[in-house]
Amino acid sequence: MQPILQALNVRKTYGDHVALNDVSLEIPERSIFGLLGPNGAGKTSLIRIITQITGADEGEIRIRGERLAPRHIAEIGYLPEERGLYKKMKVGEQLLYLARLKGLSRVEATQRIKAWLQRLDLTPWAEKNVEDLSKGMQQKVQFIATVLHEPKIIILDEPFSGFDPINANLIKDEILALRDKGATIIFSTHRMESVEEMCDNIALINRSRKVLDGPVGAVRDTFRTQTYSVEGKGRLMIVHPDFEVLEHNERENGHFHDIIRLHAGTTPNDLLRYLIGNVEVQAFRELIPSINEIFIRRVRETMPETLMEEPVMP
Repeated sequence: MQPILQALNVRKTYGDHVALNDVSLEIPERSIFGLLGPNGAGKTSLIRIITQITGADEGEIRIRGERLAPRHIAEIGYLPEERGLYKKMKVGEQLLYLARLKGLSRVEATQRIKAWLQRLDLTPWAEKNVEDLSKGMQQKVQFIATVLHEPKIIILDEPFSGFDPINANLIKDEILALRDKGATIIFSTHRMESVEEMCDNIALINRSRKVLDGPVGAVRDTFRTQTYSVEGKGRLMIVHPDFEVLEHNERENGHFHDIIRLHAGTTPNDLLRYLIGNVEVQAFRELIPSINEIFIRRVRETMPETLMEEPVMP
């Protein structure tokens, strides 16, 4: 899949602080791309360069191979983490105003606004001032404003912040639908379960540098440890040169749950054959690290020793 957006050796500094240091990445078209990292890692700085709020000191951003230019703004929708609506304006009037700024005609904007309000259960609130809405409802309005002009690139910074589970799922479904209709989503979040569920590719930025990127499945495969969870019944005593029991848990009625790691050159079938010959196997699965576990591990690996005791995530 060809990249719709490329960052090439991007560097950004604010005084003596280096926000981005030689960051390069490619975002495939019609995909959901997770831009991950702890607070202060450089994610927002990169987003602000892509949206042309600021410029890079070195390197460049390309859209479909062309250097980023003012005309590309029309192709981008941006939902910032710091929400910004005019609280005294009515919901419908505000959406119409923002849509007209994006170049939509009044008729087209009105039609799209009506459809989106209905899809997100906001129709009864169209004539209410924004300040009369709950925080979650206001975020729905801002989401509509972000996607109303049908941008090709949609940047969402913590889009689920403040949503209850029902509305978070509603917005998740809309994001997936936008991807399926041809949009490319750049998705910045601390909710790793959302990354696992939704993202096709990810990049992890820590302390101004990209430290990991790739398709989600390939990233998880890279961090496989050949470790397996085994549940069964019987007395399991493993003394074997090809296996190592990391954790043994005895349960009621002769049941057990073990965590076993394979040594190099050993296959899961080798372990299964050994188990079947000695116990009744009831469950057998590989323990592949989650994106959250990979995130924490990779961030800790790239932290100076003096910061190792500090929390990685908020």
